[in-house]
Amino acid sequence: MPPRKKKTGKKISVTLKRSAIGFAADQKATVVALGLRRLNQTVEHDDNPVIRGMIDKVRHLVEVTE
Repeated sequence: MPPRKKKTGKKISVTLKRSAIGFAADQKATVVALGLRRLNQTVEHDDNPVIRGMIDKVRHLVEVTE
């Protein structure tokens, strides 16, 4: 079994600032996968490439605080 990577402990806060209504279905699904359900709702995630890619896909809808 390969060794596990150490967690850096970095967190990022993601806030939904614009509604996903009127945008592509995959962008709506990305917003839901990030755990965002309401406008101005904020969630915390570990800072990793997967989450960064999701944020990049919906960067026009969310605000990120490190």
